[in-house]
Amino acid sequence: MAPTVAEACDVLLRDGGVAHIRPLRPSDRDALHALIGRSSPRSAYLRFFTGGAASAHAYMDRITGPGYCGRALVALVGGLVVGVAECIPDPDGAEAELGILLDDLVHGQGLGTLLLEHIALDAADAGIEDLVATVLSENRAMLRVLNDLGLPVERRYEHGQVEIRIATRPTESLVAEIEARAHEAERNSLAHVFTPCSVAVIGASRRPERVGNRVLRNLVDGGFPGPIYPVNPRAAEVRGLPAYPDLASLPGPAELAVIAVPAPAVLGVARECARHGVRALVVLTAGFAEAGGRETQRELLHVCREAGMRLVGPNCLGIVNTVARLHAGFLPGRPPAGPLGLMSQSGAVAAAVIERAGRLGLGVSSFASVGNKADVSGNDLLEYWEDDPATRVIALYLESFGNPRRFGRIARRISARKPIIVVKSGRSASGSRAVHSHTAAAATPDVAVDALLRACGAIREDSVQDLLDTARLLACQPLPNGPRLAIVGNSGGPQAMTADACERLGLVVPDLHPATAQALRARLRPAAAVGNPVDLTAEADAADFAFAIATVLADPRADAVMVVYTPPFGAGLNATREAIATATTGAAKPVLACLAGHDELIDGRVPAYAFPEQAVHALAQAVGHAAWRARPATPMGDVPGIDVAAVRRIVAADLAAHPEGRWLDERTTTRLLSAYGVHVTESVTVDGPEAAAEATALTGLPAVLKATGPRLVHKSDVGGVRLGLRTPEQVRHAYREMSARLGPAMQGAIVQAMADEGTELIIGGVAHETFGPLIMVGLGGVATELLADRAFRVPPIDRTEAGRMLGELRCAPLLHGYRGRSEADLPALADQIVRVGRLMDDQPDIAELDLNPVIVTPGGAVAVDARVRLAPAPPLPSPFRRRLR
Repeated sequence: MAPTVAEACDVLLRDGGVAHIRPLRPSDRDALHALIGRSSPRSAYLRFFTGGAASAHAYMDRITGPGYCGRALVALVGGLVVGVAECIPDPDGAEAELGILLDDLVHGQGLGTLLLEHIALDAADAGIEDLVATVLSENRAMLRVLNDLGLPVERRYEHGQVEIRIATRPTESLVAEIEARAHEAERNSLAHVFTPCSVAVIGASRRPERVGNRVLRNLVDGGFPGPIYPVNPRAAEVRGLPAYPDLASLPGPAELAVIAVPAPAVLGVARECARHGVRALVVLTAGFAEAGGRETQRELLHVCREAGMRLVGPNCLGIVNTVARLHAGFLPGRPPAGPLGLMSQSGAVAAAVIERAGRLGLGVSSFASVGNKADVSGNDLLEYWEDDPATRVIALYLESFGNPRRFGRIARRISARKPIIVVKSGRSASGSRAVHSHTAAAATPDVAVDALLRACGAIREDSVQDLLDTARLLACQPLPNGPRLAIVGNSGGPQAMTADACERLGLVVPDLHPATAQALRARLRPAAAVGNPVDLTAEADAADFAFAIATVLADPRADAVMVVYTPPFGAGLNATREAIATATTGAAKPVLACLAGHDELIDGRVPAYAFPEQAVHALAQAVGHAAWRARPATPMGDVPGIDVAAVRRIVAADLAAHPEGRWLDERTTTRLLSAYGVHVTESVTVDGPEAAAEATALTGLPAVLKATGPRLVHKSDVGGVRLGLRTPEQVRHAYREMSARLGPAMQGAIVQAMADEGTELIIGGVAHETFGPLIMVGLGGVATELLADRAFRVPPIDRTEAGRMLGELRCAPLLHGYRGRSEADLPALADQIVRVGRLMDDQPDIAELDLNPVIVTPGGAVAVDARVRLAPAPPLPSPFRRRLR
């Protein structure tokens, strides 16, 4: 059996160029013969060993001819076929022979590795366990490519040849290698955007109010050091620079083109850029997908991809790189240089952020207004900023996520080194899906965003003001080692407000060390209070502030210090600023200030806020981020007792019988959950009162009777649950009453043994249409929706993370022996959560899942009611397959 056919896709090469990978077609025959014609004799020899060009041409005839039993992929650059890779399975399908040929023009660009990645993943999907390649020992380049792929490799040397055997099963090592290669390619591709050698402005009008003129002015005034080419067929010069009628007339190549022409002309301009070797476009023009022109936008992207150009926009404000003195946009002012990397989908928000940041003293390293995000997105920019030495903090204003799973993987890696702050609009959107489970009803898009950002360590803010408050602290101060804050000020009211805000946001205002208090008392005025907060009184001068700040910074009980100053008391605002700057020079702990009514940066490094709540909020975010970074990295590891194949068979069989999906019956639900080791109480399915009574011989008494209609989410509310039935006659009578009350909605029932008394929780999962699977744990039973006490995560998670989820619940004390109760079996509960997470992550066709309630006792955790809905789902994007979205 041949491997499955992969979907065609665009990929980034090592140098930042773009290639298109797709399955081989018989119509590629002439292009493949042309590839052989361009190949050197040396390349043909290394690939085919003997026979020269004749063998090579015969090979191309074979793979494009009828009866070919292998699987081949071709790679195109600029519409030209430049590579082919194939694997031919052996008769039993366990292994396949591997071969690859590249155009000499693309050697060293990573294309061979990309083709091998895709061939190997296709083979693994088809059940092929090993790929076997025979390579001449002198072909060191190919041996290196095969060895560095990231999959387990075995070698056998014989008579000048090396047999390479590659295990196709994807591994964590392969993920790491793929992410490293993707990162290098992304960084190099965006270098054409942010550090071009030359810029053409197409549509450079002579009229000052026009966008093209403003872009040109910003480039010139910003001091861009390379050639700037205004393109205007009706002008000899624009803003003192010679103008050119078209790209063909430029005296040199343009690496970046900024396009500011009317929307109907953009496609023609893009094609001209492609013909003249432009490497990146910034399309400022509106009138594309946002105005109904989706097809035109798709065609624009196709032109860019085929030519290997990256595209920012369309419908954007442009880009800025203050280090490269590149201001290729029409922002109203020139952003000052600084440590903030900024991306915004909204031009208006971007302008406001940059203007406000500049007034606060916080400059930007680089900025991108991505507009419609046809190509370059937040994920791409994260890859660029990861290694950018000028960027210390990354800020994103997002209206949508293009590939949330990829965002999560990239952001998790970067957050360990650089803070990522996100403002995501659309918190109120509830979606329009019709759902019938507690978990799906609770998993709104906003909840999904929170879970995604929490998982990857990104910091979510509600407003631009909060973003800038937090960014100032993270960009200019070290991370705190803990939540303990020492407060020094000259006014009791603002200090009390600071302490109150700390309590609300989880920070601690501890007693200072006795030695600190003693030192303060010996130096300060008699009226000063030397507890925490340290109240210097309104008479305190700048010297008092400097001494107190330095003293509490040395206190081992303080993780951070906040100065609260109310002007104009004491020595005045300017002198107090100088005292703060002097006392904090070289401090190893974060220091921040509240200068009542003033938002600024003191000495370019100490963030000062107009109100105490602003400062405490920023510090709380920094404390949370530092705690996330300090979490030990624990490998996910295997979960024992999981039968993935069994669940796939169950899911496939049920979807074959019910193509639109359905709520599973009780028996199938139990089989599916049990295959992943999820503990579900034993149930007997019954279809009438007599069968219900007889079932008690199997379950024992007292018994529980539950209706099983698929739409009965709130069974207790409609009389669909009867507990504590002590005799078969009571069970029989309960069934008759339940059937009369529910009518056709009942559709049968189950009988269970009455569970031991314990804490009722809910464990659930939902396949979110945009964000992928989410899992939930919360207070269960009838109070699930009333109290909304729940925590969400993006799976898979380990037991440690499951424990953190439980710790977030307000009902958590019930699990720890609250008011004389016995402590619950937390390891068993965490195990259930982990298994549900793995199930949701592995099986995208599970649309909704509720275990409610899960009864947790000192002896274990068991689900006494379980509901699972299947729905056919498209395959999730593979983390192992590199591709441009």
